[in-house]
Amino acid sequence: MSIHEEGRGGPGRRRLLRVVLTGTVALGAGLVAGSPRAPDAPVAGGPGRTRPATPVSALRELETGNARWRTLHERHPDETRTVRQTLVGGQHPFAVVLGCVDSRVPPELVFDQGLGDLLTVRSAGEVLDEAVLGSIAYGVLELGIPLIVVLGHQSCGAVAAAVRADEGGPPLPGHMQYLVEQIHPAIDHALRGAARIDAAITANVRLVRTRLAAEPELAAKVAAGDLAVVAARYELTSQRVRRLG
Repeated sequence: MSIHEEGRGGPGRRRLLRVVLTGTVALGAGLVAGSPRAPDAPVAGGPGRTRPATPVSALRELETGNARWRTLHERHPDETRTVRQTLVGGQHPFAVVLGCVDSRVPPELVFDQGLGDLLTVRSAGEVLDEAVLGSIAYGVLELGIPLIVVLGHQSCGAVAAAVRADEGGPPLPGHMQYLVEQIHPAIDHALRGAARIDAAITANVRLVRTRLAAEPELAAKVAAGDLAVVAARYELTSQRVRRLG
């Protein structure tokens, strides 16, 4: 994932569980620099493996892992018996990845990470609801994770279905109609066909990132330099994750 172009308790937590449907907070293209933070700490993955403790180092670790994945040099880290036993006592993941449910895009494989490394939250089209928001909040506020990556992907079926429904197709059955409603704002009606779907995939990821960054508690951590909220897209054809500017 290229760094160059292509964040307890009481009323505060209840606010965090609300899905932000209006309003945005601008998030700079670069990772936020701020107050001093704890250095990267050792993790259970063996000699020389550390837990990234800053947004910059966490993003760098994901970039490096994706490079291994797409060049077929995977290490499959943190899967040993020792790691499994150590993790019984607690977890210290270094990134939250909000991804799609698509079976072709498992974050632990795409970023070549192992047990205890990522807090993975998945919903069709990366759609937000209170359960998704609460899960992300847990990672950031309780586990101190410094990086959130909203990971969309090429050929997203959820976005394609939302576009087709928007174009006059029959409503999707049951709870799937909720996905259409949430993805709808990302559809560019000036485009047509495959271009409309592909553009909506990218726009949807950016919209979800903006909604997350607008949450007061997350925005405060971004402003302090303790958290980055990043939009990214996985290309099935190249297996590369690229950051969306």
